[in-house]
Parts: sequence; structure tokens; C-alpha cells
Amino acid sequence: MTTDQDFIAYVTEQVGLGSRLTSRRMFGEYALYLDGKVVAFACDNSLFVKPSAAATALAPGLPQRPPYPGAKDYPVADELLDDTDALRQLITETAALMPAAKPAKPRRTKPAGQARGPAV
Repeated sequence: MTTDQDFIAYVTEQVGLGSRLTSRRMFGEYALYLDGKVVAFACDNSLFVKPSAAATALAPGLPQRPPYPGAKDYPVADELLDDTDALRQLITETAALMPAAKPAKPRRTKPAGQARGPAV
């Protein structure tokens, strides 16, 4: 089962950080980004927060399971979806612990004057 857009909209609304929290579809599921840092995944309409000291300190009782086959266990924050303040704090403190996103490498282009194909 894949995550539907209504679930993403609900999570975004509940976190309450406006345009700072974005999502990107990946392999039929979603990655959630706060200020450009991956902080969570939405898989099978469940919210998996990146494992970190923030999750351990703020929500030690969250159940854990892998978001997709072959992944390590992640805290599942579904029970925090109705507690906006706790969810927002968990997401913002998780982001604070994540490394900055690496800048995208520029695409390599062909040198000027090099033909793309046979001239017609």
C-alpha cells in the first residue's frame, strides 16, 4: 500500500511549520524535509521519523519498525499526529541534528562546438 497525498497534507498541517516542511515522492512513498533536511518518511500512511537523539529523548516509547523492506528500524510517530506541539518539537529537533544537504553536482555538458549527432 502506498501513502496517499491526503496523509501528507494531514501531516504537514499537523506539524504546522508551513512551507518549511516539504515532501518529495520517492519510490511510491514520500520523504519529508524541514529546511532542506530529510527528517522523516511517510510509508504506508505511517510517519517514520529519522532515528536520532531527539526521538530517543522526546518520544522514547514510540514503536519502531522498518519503513520499507531492508531498512533499519525507525520510530513510528503515528500516535503523535494529534499532538501538534509534540510532533512539531520532534520534527524540528530531529532536523537540528541532521547534516546539511549536500549541494547537487552540476550536470556535465558537452564542450561547445561538439555535434550532438550527424549533420543532415
